[in-house]
Amino acid sequence: MSEILSQLSTAVIEGNLDDIIDMTQDALDEGLSAKQILDEGLMPGMDHVGVEFKAGNMFVPEVLRSARSMQASMTLVKPLLAEAGAEMTGKVLLGTVKGDLHDIGKNLVAMMCEGAGFEVMDLGKDIEPDAFVEAVKEFEPHVLGMSALLTTTMRSMEHTVKALEEAGVRDKVKIMIGGAPVTQDFSDQIGADGYASNAASASELAKKIRLVLGFHFQEKGAAKRVAHPF
Repeated sequence: MSEILSQLSTAVIEGNLDDIIDMTQDALDEGLSAKQILDEGLMPGMDHVGVEFKAGNMFVPEVLRSARSMQASMTLVKPLLAEAGAEMTGKVLLGTVKGDLHDIGKNLVAMMCEGAGFEVMDLGKDIEPDAFVEAVKEFEPHVLGMSALLTTTMRSMEHTVKALEEAGVRDKVKIMIGGAPVTQDFSDQIGADGYASNAASASELAKKIRLVLGFHFQEKGAAKRVAHPF
């Protein structure tokens, strides 16, 4: 890894909002491609943050600062990636379910998924099942992530899964769910594909889905859904 890429990784880990844009421009001026900056500088930094967060060595405010630092760098990198036709890791659609106005955890998942190289569409909070369905049709994500922070809104996740089934698009997307009251048992119960207990785990799960399943859809239909793929 070149020195500037190592510095970018460190800037992400330390949440260095003051200098990361200048560092990114320096990397571009040195002739590094946007893809190199993302894959060899920014993403390794966010991977380290995820590991430390899961281990309890970093906390939400620190992770948010790291994610914002990466997002600042991406303001320069993302347009160049698009110009070069570089493919992102995949597409992730996120939203907090109907009746739930909590979004801090979901926002952190969005930041960490972007840090893992995903293109993220964040629908926001209090999202109706039909709105998830329409977004799946339009955005065509590889992963749909739903969040609920209240036991009273958890059932909205089940209603959304059923709405996707009724619309005929359930098998076109993998579903992961999370939130304080959510459990693996509940994920199994409603027919989701995976459960993540925190933002770092959600980002890791999205990457695992993308890598393990590969989203190699059959020509005559979607890839077979597996009840416990993770």
